[in-house]
Parts: sequence; structure tokens; C-alpha cells
Amino acid sequence: MPSDFYAYEPSKGHGLPHDPFNAIVGPRPIGWISSRGADGRINLAPYSFFNAFNYVPPIIGFSSIGWKDTVRNIRETGEFAWNLATRELAEAMNQTCAPVPPDVNEFELAGLEPVASELIQVPRVARSPVTFECRVTDIHQLRSAAHAPIDSWLVLGEVVKVYIDQQLLKNGVFDTANSGVILRGGGPADYFSISEAQKFRMVRPQ
Repeated sequence: MPSDFYAYEPSKGHGLPHDPFNAIVGPRPIGWISSRGADGRINLAPYSFFNAFNYVPPIIGFSSIGWKDTVRNIRETGEFAWNLATRELAEAMNQTCAPVPPDVNEFELAGLEPVASELIQVPRVARSPVTFECRVTDIHQLRSAAHAPIDSWLVLGEVVKVYIDQQLLKNGVFDTANSGVILRGGGPADYFSISEAQKFRMVRPQ
């Protein structure tokens, strides 16, 4: 058991060169979200606070620090798509982080080809090996323990259609280790990839 701890209260500051919170809660999957506004404008942006929250129906969600174009679009249309960010697409994904005006199409900015979805009016990233088409279920403004509103918004959506590159299905099982998935770590620029070398198995107790 560790005998020495660095301890702090977040409300009083961490006193470190970089906030360790999002390095500890990580690596995290990336919410690479495409959306379309009521005016037809397309947006594509990555969110590092992202995960899955339910099996049946499948529900995913991401949190936006600030009311950004993506959240506005989803509020207006009720739809979005999640695109798997891979090592091959990492640089393009990073380009879509750029703080550009709402009229800039991040697909074009990053040199990515959009392809039409089937059940929603939001395009997906053609080169991404996995996409979820989603319909929004909830948009919540987050609150502190004192119930004060925070300028962060949790968006949850039901996955209504899934696309998987068939090369990633091995005997009907999705091959996570070889999907090229990248994960957001801590620090100002840290990402991680995974491979078979990191995989281990545990069977749940009956």
C-alpha cells in the first residue's frame, strides 16, 4: 500500500504543472462526433469525455465543456453520429479540434470524405471503420455538488444503426485489439493505442 500521497482539493487547485484528473481517468475512448445543424451546416469534432452507458438499447454519451456547435446542432436536429478514431486517422481527427467558426466544414478542413448515413441526416466519416448513427435521448447541463449549473453539457444518444468494417469481425467477434483505436490520455497532448500485447482475459464469476 502506498505510504505517501499527493493530496489536494480540486476547488483549491492542484498545484501541479498539469491537472492530473483527466490523466488518471484514462486513457479514454474518443467521441468523434459528426452533426448537422438546422441550417444544414456540418460539424465534426472530437470529445475526450465520451463512453458507452447502456446495452439495450445501446446508449452512448459525451460531455462538451461549453455550449459548442456540436451541442447546438444536436439540440436542433436530435441526431448525431459517432465515428471510431483510429491511429490512421489520428492527424485528421486532431485537425477537427481546431477552433474554427460554425460555417467551416471540418470534413473539408481535415481532408475527410463524408458519406451519407441511412437513418439520420448526419454524414459519417467514410474512412472510419466503425460508425454509430444516433438519435438524442437526453441533453443535460451538469451541476456541481452544490447544485450550481456548470458550463458543461452531457449529450446522450441511442444507437440506431451500426457500421463495422467486416475485416474487424473475427468469427463474429469485434477485434478491438486490431481496430487501430486510439485513446485520449492525460497531459496536453497524450494519446494511446492498443494491441494484442495489452490484452488479457478474465471470465466473470458465475
